[in-house]
Amino acid sequence: MKIETFVLSGKKEDAVAMSAYMRNRYPFVGTKAPERRKQSKTLIVASKRLSLAELFQAVESLYMRDEREYQNVAIEMCEANVKRLTWFDLKAYSRFVQEKAWWDTVDAWRKVFGLYIKAHPDEKEIVFNHFYQHEDFWMRRVSINLQLMEKELTNVELLTKAIEYDLKTDEFFIQKAIGWSLRQYAKVNPVWVVAYCKQTELTPFAKKEALKQLDQ
Repeated sequence: MKIETFVLSGKKEDAVAMSAYMRNRYPFVGTKAPERRKQSKTLIVASKRLSLAELFQAVESLYMRDEREYQNVAIEMCEANVKRLTWFDLKAYSRFVQEKAWWDTVDAWRKVFGLYIKAHPDEKEIVFNHFYQHEDFWMRRVSINLQLMEKELTNVELLTKAIEYDLKTDEFFIQKAIGWSLRQYAKVNPVWVVAYCKQTELTPFAKKEALKQLDQ
């Protein structure tokens, strides 16, 4: 299956509802996630046979399409190929974090980078520094939430650096990210998270998000 001929099919009523859920920022085909993955499966499998240059071109081509589902497929294509990418290769994809940026695609890209550091733990700090202190707050959201899947392997120094750089940033998606990152780490180290929340001047919202699953 070629990128040029790949077309998703969906329902008009679902497209309207999906766009409304995303505050009408993007048009949709109307293909819900399970069906989208079913329709794109052949394309994703075929992408593993592409050269790395062809892979990037395929992701870029999908990303240029208007309907939101095509950005989802593009990210899933990169995710399916992440094991054969070096950091030099993967870094080029970070530009897409800032394109058509909203929480859904930003967090999907965060998962891709999270999978990379899980496979290459010795490169975690290099990846983190690419996003840390970036002028684009969506990129910084990735730095805050980069280690969501790391559990006991979380580098607390990097986590606190990311949080404290944006401690008072007046941006909902940053404060949400701070709370999410702490709440996730609390699943393996609740004592540390509770102590950190007590000694750090988090916003009330971030603190509430961080402790919402703990008896505090």
